[in-house]
Amino acid sequence: MREHWRHYAIEAWGLGTFMLVAGAAAAILGHVSFPPLETRALFGVTMGATVMALAYSPWGARSGAHMNPALTLSYAWLGKLAPWDVTFYIVAQFAGGFAGLALAALIFGTALTAPPTEAIVTKPGAAGIAAAFAAEAAMTFVLMAVILYTSNASPRIARFTAVCAGLLVATYITLEAPISGMSLNPARTFASSIVANDWTAVWLYFVAPPLGMLAAAAAYTRLHGSHAVKCGRLHHAPQFQCIFRCGMSR
Repeated sequence: MREHWRHYAIEAWGLGTFMLVAGAAAAILGHVSFPPLETRALFGVTMGATVMALAYSPWGARSGAHMNPALTLSYAWLGKLAPWDVTFYIVAQFAGGFAGLALAALIFGTALTAPPTEAIVTKPGAAGIAAAFAAEAAMTFVLMAVILYTSNASPRIARFTAVCAGLLVATYITLEAPISGMSLNPARTFASSIVANDWTAVWLYFVAPPLGMLAAAAAYTRLHGSHAVKCGRLHHAPQFQCIFRCGMSR
């Protein structure tokens, strides 16, 4: 705790900032007269750019910018993170996500919490729970696979890991949101559910994202071996202390 508390605090700040931006964008876009696809595209671009900005920021580079318990659990399974750090990363992510969206609700009021935005709560669309579960698992599988491939490739490619993650988030929000609400993240869903007091199928978002990411991690190590996973940060900045049992040259 004494050595790594800054990393935990940054994880809370990271998802808190993400949810604050998401709440602000939803409150604004929810009350403009754009067609649904264009609205989702604008929201997706905003959130994808936020992911990139947080990951490449000095603070994000220090903690690894996980901002997602499913991602943290996957790197723990890969042996890159100690159990103590896993616990406090996840606690920080849940606390920060809720704090960020609660602040947005305080600022924007019913513009965020009332229909049509409803605190950007995630719940299955018209296709049902099974389709939402499959979509969440598939999206997180692809996201984790891309993160592992790019971050462990050559330095020329690895520096674009957060760009790829941000582009995927933007694409998912634009195209997939009507199916599952586009969560990818248990802490993100928890924040919206508690602010909106809507717990519809919340278990789905606590099970499918970790399942998808862990499956991608297992597939990657099956193909390349566990030694191929060098670090647990989206952007490896050697000037900062790395707590991910890092195999990158410093």
